[in-house]
Amino acid sequence: MALKIDDLPGAIRQAKKELRAALPNYREVFAEVEKAIGGAANQIAAQRDRGENVIPEIQFSDITEQRVTAEQIALLKARGACVIRNVFPREQVRQWDDDIAHYVERNHLDKRLENRAEDKYFGQLASSKPQIYGVYWSKPQVLARQSESLTTARVFLNKLWRNESEGRIHFDPEHVPVYADRLRRRPPGSASLGLSAHCDGGSVERWIESNFRKVYRHVFSGNWREYDAFDAAFRTDVDEIASPAVCSMFRTFQGWTALTPQGPGDGTLQLVPIANSMVYILLRALQDDVADDDLCGAMPGRALSIKPEFHAPLFEALSSIPKMAAGDTVFWHSDVIHAVEDEHKGAGYSNVMYIASAPACAKNDAYLKRQLPSFLKGESPPDFPTDHFEVDFTGRATADDLTPLGKAQLGFDL
Repeated sequence: MALKIDDLPGAIRQAKKELRAALPNYREVFAEVEKAIGGAANQIAAQRDRGENVIPEIQFSDITEQRVTAEQIALLKARGACVIRNVFPREQVRQWDDDIAHYVERNHLDKRLENRAEDKYFGQLASSKPQIYGVYWSKPQVLARQSESLTTARVFLNKLWRNESEGRIHFDPEHVPVYADRLRRRPPGSASLGLSAHCDGGSVERWIESNFRKVYRHVFSGNWREYDAFDAAFRTDVDEIASPAVCSMFRTFQGWTALTPQGPGDGTLQLVPIANSMVYILLRALQDDVADDDLCGAMPGRALSIKPEFHAPLFEALSSIPKMAAGDTVFWHSDVIHAVEDEHKGAGYSNVMYIASAPACAKNDAYLKRQLPSFLKGESPPDFPTDHFEVDFTGRATADDLTPLGKAQLGFDL
């Protein structure tokens, strides 16, 4: 169900009143958090500035051969992100990139973009014009989502979470439903087409909605050191405010697959690689310098913007991901702060397919039932602007392109 709030300022005032009453020492607790998270951010910044890699990297072959070490997993969970190398063969991905270019060109997507539905999701961000294409059902996207290799990688990621806690089983990590998302095709020389720092998956809801409060129960009770960003308790029960591009599935990790080589300076992804930085964000909004009807600028139905005036220590750790080859993937925890560089200073296209990791659960099954008709008709999926560009596209993927795994992941058997 979508969350509806009629009087947002009143709801924020009431939420902050309740949260402060439940945590009367919110100032002292936040001071502890600021010291701990700020220290972690400074450590990451120092590593980055020494030229060290701050985003963990894993070889896909180490996942398939079960060679990923406990130390690698511990670092991944602390940083809330990882690059998985060589998920797809480079030649295959180069062909996919060519096929996508042909798909959008032969169907004259550029002319249709002039009449696209407005995507207001990023409207409150300082930089808010990513080079995103409202294309979901090209054959390369469908083939990548249903591939055995990417499915294996995402099952590995799902299993990093605690899927059983509070006396309940929250999801099945072995099954990976499709969350159809878009493409980024960024030409060299493009500027001011990035995204400033933000989090997806809920903005004002995190303080107001009852199940979101349960997700962060340890934070709001002051026992923030007990908070586990990878505990799935109550995450599959939350309700978001409906809006174009607000994700209504539970994603363990957001992610994308590189279609072209790209790295720092190429208009690529930036992360604040601190898995529990949400602790800072949540408690920061309760402090006395933030107006009673404000949550550090959070807006309903928008990305949760991270602002220098409120969250300065977190920006110390904002780091570009390492150089990616075609066929590499990057994944980041659904609460991790991320951004996109404004300028693409590189020589070639910086192209990606957005493909997240999600597990099977009732929340996600409900979305699949809404999404499947979109695939069959070639329409934009339910969470996205209603452009429906691909309805009459030549070469669009159909049910005939699906493997049994692909059909299961799209919910044909639900």
